[in-house]
Amino acid sequence: MNPLKSGTLDLALLAALQEQPRYGLDILKHVNGRSAGLFDLREGSLYPALHRLVRAGWIESDWEPSDRGGAPRKVYRLTDEGARALAAKREEWQTLRGALDALLLGRLSA
Repeated sequence: MNPLKSGTLDLALLAALQEQPRYGLDILKHVNGRSAGLFDLREGSLYPALHRLVRAGWIESDWEPSDRGGAPRKVYRLTDEGARALAAKREEWQTLRGALDALLLGRLSA
């Protein structure tokens, strides 16, 4: 099961980059690890999404030397605009979650 749709994927990627700058495979491991593998994010979805977020101005990238002495890696980081987008998406998610809790559980969530 891969419930990561475009809007949800954007939210997950922005949240992963809020904590610290990361290179592509580190982002993939972080998202999959935090979701206990539920999202099953793959490179074929990750890199197009990262490019879309760069074009939107929500993240930026730079080449940095590998900490293991290998080839340089492209490291992604959240921009100020991306931080604002993350805050808005987080608020939308909490509103949606509250509405679904009300429907599914018969009560409003806290």
